[in-house]
Amino acid sequence: MANTKFTPFGRKVKKALIDKSMTQKELCEILGCSRPYLQKILTGTRSGDKYVDQICQILNISLRETKEESSDEEMN
Repeated sequence: MANTKFTPFGRKVKKALIDKSMTQKELCEILGCSRPYLQKILTGTRSGDKYVDQICQILNISLRETKEESSDEEMN
């Protein structure tokens, strides 16, 4: 999956996972979702509305900051 295009939220989640030495599998176990579904959330294929707030809490990241970064990228 080296060619996977992550959303700004997806990139932030991936970085937070690395910083916390946590795997996607571990995050999925906490969330109760499958790894392929999490991958779809991180790439923007699925909104993941049911899980986004939980992901932010678990990884201690801000959804608002992510949305602001996304808006900045769209303007460029």
